[in-house]
Amino acid sequence: MRKSYFAAENGFVHVCGHRGHSDGAPENTIAAFKATRDLGGTSIEIDTVLTKDNEIVVLHDLLVDRTTNGTGAVKDMTAAEIAKLDAGSWFGAEFAGERVPTLREVIAKAHELDLVIEAEIKEKLNPAAYIEALKPVLADPRDCGRVMMISFDHAHLKEVKAAIPHVRTGGIVHERLADPVAVARAADLDELCIDLSVFDPEHAKRLHEAGIAIRCHAYSPATIDMSIRAGLGWTDDLAAWLKAGLIDTLSGDDVDWLRKFRDAAL
Repeated sequence: MRKSYFAAENGFVHVCGHRGHSDGAPENTIAAFKATRDLGGTSIEIDTVLTKDNEIVVLHDLLVDRTTNGTGAVKDMTAAEIAKLDAGSWFGAEFAGERVPTLREVIAKAHELDLVIEAEIKEKLNPAAYIEALKPVLADPRDCGRVMMISFDHAHLKEVKAAIPHVRTGGIVHERLADPVAVARAADLDELCIDLSVFDPEHAKRLHEAGIAIRCHAYSPATIDMSIRAGLGWTDDLAAWLKAGLIDTLSGDDVDWLRKFRDAAL
């Protein structure tokens, strides 16, 4: 079954854990994805890179150093070698033994937890090989039906769509665009992923009219608190945009905060 990324079709706004519920569990791990579901989330944003043996693994960096007990570049390691690393102890002793999952494993877990996935392409060294590795992972329509491939590199997303026509793609933007619909259409995108600080409600209306879904990234509660103290008014605006139906997916680091905020706004 092909899952929808539109709030109007679902009857609810997706709550998306950024790298899973990364405020309470080690990012990009099965523990973070389970926590997302347990806290009422329905979507996960993950990061993906390519191993030496052309397996797509779920990791934010091109190096394993920051979030595992290993060291070195992902490109120089096989998936089996990366699977042996501890990806949880850095976050907390209770997460010792968490592993770096493959994209295949995360999709399987998403079926089990009934989550949709926004999979960011972090691979920078061999984008062509990444596409070839992605083809068999998304060959099953059931798997592809709950995945959105996202990236800052809209040109690469256009290549992904050309190679895998049935996959949906979302372009990440951190600044306002003169014509967001034109940008989305130029890369054949199905979604724009827009940071809260540059979200434009008029642009959102135009994107929805063009049939393009919208994910708004709302950061962490600490960042939101700083914005309130600075008088930015982000939370008032976000509540209004949710109520107006301008956001299909709300993402951030703390799934519990996101869900409560969404529910209060709606």
